[in-house]
Amino acid sequence: MTRKILLLCAAGMSTSIVVNKMKEVVEKHSLDVEINALGMASFTENLDNYDIFLLGPQVKFKYEEFSEIASKKGKKVMVIDSMDYGALRGDKILKAALLMLKD
Repeated sequence: MTRKILLLCAAGMSTSIVVNKMKEVVEKHSLDVEINALGMASFTENLDNYDIFLLGPQVKFKYEEFSEIASKKGKKVMVIDSMDYGALRGDKILKAALLMLKD
């Protein structure tokens, strides 16, 4: 089963670099994971399309609101660690997301 991860930021631009780093890890380890990035305004319309939503540090203020909405659909929301985000540690961000999906 393909795991689907959506990164959300103010406009979907800054997270695209992080997505590329995460995709490198997915390809290297042949993981069944789909990763995309969009602006946070597209959260509601994509709720049914993804398993977990990762918020860029700059939009962490949306965590409570998005978590409440997502939990009603059995979906997860996570704020990306600012140090991992800034250092483009796609491997650590992906691992954290996949671990959260196991819970």
